[in-house]
Amino acid sequence: MEFSEHIKTANVEDVVLRRPFYQPTKGTLCVTGHHLIFSNRGGDSARPFLLLLRNIDAIEKSVENLLGYSRLFSSTGQSQRPSVSSGTITLKCKDLCVLQLDIPGMEECLNIASSIESLSSLETVSEMYPFFYRPPFLSLQDQWGLSSTEQHYAQMKEIHDGWRVSQVNRDYSVSPSYPPAVIVPHSIDDETLVKAARFRQGGRFPVLCYYHRETGTVIMRSSQPLSGANRKRCREDELLLQAVIDGSELGYIIDTRSSQQAQQARMTGGGFESKSCYRGWKRLHRQLEKGKVLQESLIKLVEACGDQSHSVDRWLSKLENSKWLSHVQTALSTAGLVAECVERDGHSVLVHGSEGTDTSLLVSSLAQLILDPDSRTLAGFLGLLEREWVQAGHPFQQRCAHSAYSHVRLRHEAPVFVLLLDCVWQLARQFPLAMGFSEPLLLRLAKEVYASDYGTFLCNSDQER
Repeated sequence: MEFSEHIKTANVEDVVLRRPFYQPTKGTLCVTGHHLIFSNRGGDSARPFLLLLRNIDAIEKSVENLLGYSRLFSSTGQSQRPSVSSGTITLKCKDLCVLQLDIPGMEECLNIASSIESLSSLETVSEMYPFFYRPPFLSLQDQWGLSSTEQHYAQMKEIHDGWRVSQVNRDYSVSPSYPPAVIVPHSIDDETLVKAARFRQGGRFPVLCYYHRETGTVIMRSSQPLSGANRKRCREDELLLQAVIDGSELGYIIDTRSSQQAQQARMTGGGFESKSCYRGWKRLHRQLEKGKVLQESLIKLVEACGDQSHSVDRWLSKLENSKWLSHVQTALSTAGLVAECVERDGHSVLVHGSEGTDTSLLVSSLAQLILDPDSRTLAGFLGLLEREWVQAGHPFQQRCAHSAYSHVRLRHEAPVFVLLLDCVWQLARQFPLAMGFSEPLLLRLAKEVYASDYGTFLCNSDQER
């Protein structure tokens, strides 16, 4: 279907745009395949306001039909009562901005609202704006991406004797959510990795994401083992983890589920590493919420921030009831625990939850931010996000399909990446001189992850992109 088939009314004159921190402005509203364009009447110097339709999370509309009673006469001499109609469209965006459009004409208002609803909910990836955007500064000679597994490995020369880059997933057949190349112990061959992957949910076998130069210990991440109710074993998986702590007396497994959740996972084919099979590894449970619980927490947070009718005490109560800051605190304390195990205690750590695509990435990336000064530079931080989120298989398209305003029933949405950005902001507030970037970058990322001109956060995995 062509974009034009979704557009019932392409442009409307005398529209009033109301947005925070700006005076109401009258001008012309245009609807295109990917944008709302508002041009005011301030002359040639006034820049048009562009809103990416993908950024719209919810649409609320109201129309009025007012009857005029002035005595007007038709050609037959009979009096008529002409109707004067208008409408208002409120656009609630995924970046939490709220806009209002006052549109003359009830039909035009309903047509504009229908067009926006249709175009903002397109799900075919190839119809999204990154496939149409042509930046003026584009250079095809520049290197694509800020970091890769190979580059990351090349920077850690100390590990070349004990670790290697494996291309076992070059065709994405071992794990559809992993990148083609991963870093694994040198003593573990690709055949062993394939067998270990069959024992991990989604094929996400343990891989290296950080090496600590001073202690020689590492941070690994994976998904849960598929031990099931029968407590199945996998020798290859056990060999892989034993190779990680070879020469060391202890390693820690940080499970981002509660002990009860891990036990329940066995009933559905999942599970955890048992002490008898994984000697030398000690399991610790630190429950981090995800999915619907985290999404509803963000919704309550936004509701609290948007409610200005209560006292400060009432607002603080609503903030506490949202539990958002509790999620931030839990994520930071778990990442701090990983950092302590690696730096203070000198033990390697494996982080996993169930799928290994959400809270595992959250904890591992925050721990690296705490431990590694390079990750706190601008280039280092963006490279960290590319390795640990984009390439590591965080399902952005599912998790960021909707934000806090949507009326659509929740399915896979969860603001895990937004939670990461808030955690990074909290770290920057506590250690302002430690970061080589500031709040505007975090705000830009929070906006881009939901709707962007670029394809960085499209799809759910490296394979899909």
